[in-house]
Amino acid sequence: MWRVISIDFLNLDSTPVKATDSFDDLTGIDAQNVTLRRFHPTASKPTTPTKPDASYTPETGRDFVLRSEFSSMIRDEIRTAIRDIFDEEFSKIKRQVLEFQESISYMNKQFEIAVSDIKLCTESTKQLEIENTALKSKVHDLEARLAQVEQDARQTNLEIHCLPEHKQENLVNTVLQLAKVVSFPLTDNDILSCNRVQKFNPKSKMPRTVICRLPSRLKRDNLLAAVLSFNKANPKQKLNTKLLGYGDAESPVYVSEHLTPANRSLHAATRIKAKEKQYKFVWVRNGKIFVRKDESSPALVIAHMDALKKLIN
Repeated sequence: MWRVISIDFLNLDSTPVKATDSFDDLTGIDAQNVTLRRFHPTASKPTTPTKPDASYTPETGRDFVLRSEFSSMIRDEIRTAIRDIFDEEFSKIKRQVLEFQESISYMNKQFEIAVSDIKLCTESTKQLEIENTALKSKVHDLEARLAQVEQDARQTNLEIHCLPEHKQENLVNTVLQLAKVVSFPLTDNDILSCNRVQKFNPKSKMPRTVICRLPSRLKRDNLLAAVLSFNKANPKQKLNTKLLGYGDAESPVYVSEHLTPANRSLHAATRIKAKEKQYKFVWVRNGKIFVRKDESSPALVIAHMDALKKLIN
């Protein structure tokens, strides 16, 4: 900001200084006391005295001094004002720079903390990924073991599909009739339990499956082998409802091992995939699902859904 400068001029005497007497005033000097010499041509010409500047007056001299002092005062005041402004602005800039440095320092510390946290999180994530992979492997192994245990618990059971339902049906007699048809010796004591189970698909119109429990896996396997031999020996009249005493209508009846829900779903998916890939044979033995392309091809075990992707045309 500019300072307002107030200057009080001195009340100087305006009386003009008395000028020095000129040569014109010497007329009153006695001429007798003056020696007059004749001008000699060879003599040097006397130097003409320099006349004072006609524009200079005492007033102009005093004004020049005042202007010089006033200009000096103004310059001093301007320097002082600029210095004050500069000091004030420099102080503001210095404070702002210090605040900016503090902010940068704080942000740098926060950034270092964030980088450290990210490194820790990355290491923790990698460790968790390793643990997750190991846990997935363990879970997969445990699921496989549990599935095997569940399947082993059914190793003496038979499943009979598409057997018509009646309110007063005797399933034990039906199983005995089935064994008689396929020429397999079976008695009442060999049937530990026989009952229908809930449908896997409630919307299905198929009759509920019959589960028959036998005393040993060997007897179950032998009964299954007898059914398979009967169907091969009678391709035009395989095991059906008419042979089991369910009227004159003939509808096929299927006998297989009792599978877990997971294996049952896998078996169904395998049959669909085998038909799509033109595999001739699909069967179950001891809870395991097998497929074969043709008579000359090797048997393949289908242990999970991903194995179906390996089937070729």
